Amino acid sequence: MNTLKLLTLSALFLLAPMVSQAEDQPVKQLQAFLKNSKSFSADFKQVLLNEAGTPKQTSFGTFYLQHPGRFRWDYQKPFQQQIVSNSGKVWFYDADLEQVTVKKLDESLGSTPALLLTGDISLEDNFTIETQGVDGDMQWIRLLPKSQESTFKYVLIGLEKGSLSGMELSDNFGQLTRIYFSNVKLNAPLQAGLFDFKAPKGVDVFSE
Repeated sequence: MNTLKLLTLSALFLLAPMVSQAEDQPVKQLQAFLKNSKSFSADFKQVLLNEAGTPKQTSFGTFYLQHPGRFRWDYQKPFQQQIVSNSGKVWFYDADLEQVTVKKLDESLGSTPALLLTGDISLEDNFTIETQGVDGDMQWIRLLPKSQESTFKYVLIGLEKGSLSGMELSDNFGQLTRIYFSNVKLNAPLQAGLFDFKAPKGVDVFSE
């Protein structure tokens, strides 16, 4: 933050705690959201951009989250896909390819960036956390992975009124993914079996 050159040293000492608290507020809101959001559901719009910032593909669907460690992305347009996490595994299902890939859900963003939303990993241990200011009604926090093996350069989390409203992910391949959430429901009951994935008949299943 900018400070006036004419501020006295004593005034700076008084101001410093106030600045620190203000900068820390978005981080505390993110931590509170991850701690208190036992369940979360929302519609989403996902935009994939290339290195030049040109949109390559826009997808629409529904996202579900339930602690501990369960989430589900239902991509409905333009292609039907599902990403389901439960019991330490994550299933990637592509309806057009008639293919399911099963991976072990480890503590890395390489598995899926949604892992950090489950609250199962420590933000402080795995990321350098930076506040990014306010854009409209949204407060942004940037997470920089500490691990050099991460497939992502950074993840931006957008909060509105203390709840998840948007994400931005920059990977090591020059692609940028932006996700916008709407019709958010926090801690509402979710349908039983929502995170139980069963591969449709006739599809190829690959385990890694």
